Amino acid sequence: MSMLSDQLLKMERHNSIFESAVRGLPLPVCAAFGDAARPRPVAFAASGRVLGTPDDDKVLASFPHSVRASGNAVLVSAKPKRDVPRGRRVAVLFSGGPAAGGHNVVCGLKHVLGPDNALFGVRPGPRGLINGNLFEITEADTARVINTGGFDFLGTDRTKIKTNAQFERVRETCVEHRLDAIVIVGGDDSNTNAAVLAEYLFRDVKPDGSGVQVIGVPKTIDGDLQIGDLLPISFGFDTATRIYGEMVGNILQDMCSSLKYWHFIKLMGRSASHVTLEVALQTKPTITLISEEVAEKKQSLAAVVDQIAQAVAARAAQGINHGVVLIPEGLIEFIPEMNALLADLDDVLAQHATEFTAVVDAEKAAFVEGKLAPANARLLSSLPAHVVQTLLAERDSHGNLQVSLIPTEQLLVDMVKARVKLIDAKAPFVAHCHFLGYEGRCGAPTLFDGAYTYNLGLTAGSLILDGRTGYMATVTHLDRGGVPRAIPLTGLLNVERRHGKDEFVIMKALVEMDSPAMRYLLSRRAAWMAADLFCSPGPRQLWGHAAHQMPVSVALNSGAESLEFRIG
Repeated sequence: MSMLSDQLLKMERHNSIFESAVRGLPLPVCAAFGDAARPRPVAFAASGRVLGTPDDDKVLASFPHSVRASGNAVLVSAKPKRDVPRGRRVAVLFSGGPAAGGHNVVCGLKHVLGPDNALFGVRPGPRGLINGNLFEITEADTARVINTGGFDFLGTDRTKIKTNAQFERVRETCVEHRLDAIVIVGGDDSNTNAAVLAEYLFRDVKPDGSGVQVIGVPKTIDGDLQIGDLLPISFGFDTATRIYGEMVGNILQDMCSSLKYWHFIKLMGRSASHVTLEVALQTKPTITLISEEVAEKKQSLAAVVDQIAQAVAARAAQGINHGVVLIPEGLIEFIPEMNALLADLDDVLAQHATEFTAVVDAEKAAFVEGKLAPANARLLSSLPAHVVQTLLAERDSHGNLQVSLIPTEQLLVDMVKARVKLIDAKAPFVAHCHFLGYEGRCGAPTLFDGAYTYNLGLTAGSLILDGRTGYMATVTHLDRGGVPRAIPLTGLLNVERRHGKDEFVIMKALVEMDSPAMRYLLSRRAAWMAADLFCSPGPRQLWGHAAHQMPVSVALNSGAESLEFRIG
């Protein structure tokens, strides 16, 4: 076998030249944790800040132990932890969709717990916790996975622990494996589940009558888990948007090279447009649609189409026959008339499920139109057949439309093409469609995400060693050294009507129209549409000039003086 063949074989199983190099990448740590080579746990103290929601009374009634223990007080790192507990047994799991940086949370946990405490991985996700599928994580494991990949070390799933039987199985897992604490790495729903578990496991789990601690860690590439200055962003967002930004920048460069195509690019992010806003701020495209803006202005589908078509015609009049349109994945649900149609459709399909299934495919649309409100029936009949087919597709396990399957980008292309002909029949319009989604979720974390997640793991482990439960780990002041903090989960809970009953939820953070990031986009939108002022952010860097960049929207919204993050 040749030397080259031998090298190629050694690169299998996550040992590429790049992966081998990033494992040795040094990660900065917050000053509170001391030496980066041997981070030490910290103790926490109340910051004097107390959180609450309009549903505080209901939260207290359902989470009495958690609320009384925390007082809903935000905690801040105070001093190095003395008399560090030994013999603690901690489990960590990933929940929900994957995101870059999850492995570094695990590494931070392992390193701060130290050799005198044990860390167990749960496979896969909440389902693994229910089934008791745990294994002990070693130093060799953390050396192998640090700075790499998404969630493949543990795997993940979307099981929501909510039935009495599931809670009892989790209790049995805790007893069987003698667990003292559980760390749940996930988004808003997963951290809501962490609050519920923290209350359920508060006491009477172990033989001495004590409970099992539960700590949450904020993850989601969508960026919709934000809590003002306490949680500037969830991890995975920076890596995903940098990957998308590189691709969009490449397409913008191609656009100005070929000079004849419009590109309609849908970006992942169902419930909020943070990803689309961030990529726009990175690349300066021709047109950027923001779902929250469409909803606030109560724009119809026709109005959105006309907005794009007018831009196409205006640029064509200047001899510019190309452009890029960024589209949030969840746009359709934010258009008022489309939202009403989808709600009506869900009801009709639920009420007439048996009849609908028996109808032949060619007649399904007509069958449904006959059951819809007149306005919704007219709107459905006006849509292209390929869109109607998607809208009538099978719902997910919760009875909701799988919005990522809606070809929103193709729908807009078809409708803009027809509208442009009415505005200016001579205006050229040739379009291509793209959907950037899974490409961004599991890349090797940026230096920002790598450092952020490692420090989140150090924070979560410190909270456990400090005897805390029902908190979400966070790191603030990302441009000024980093400060470990903890947010009381019960201080974030609201009551929301879901699936016919009241449920406790952590509200998703939507793009705010008056946020500095959104205001900046609005101030430059007209200029970007009139002329090609785009830039290419290039590939994400772990070494070099662009390595220390934080998300543009985070920098703007936090009032930072530059794009550089500083931890340590």
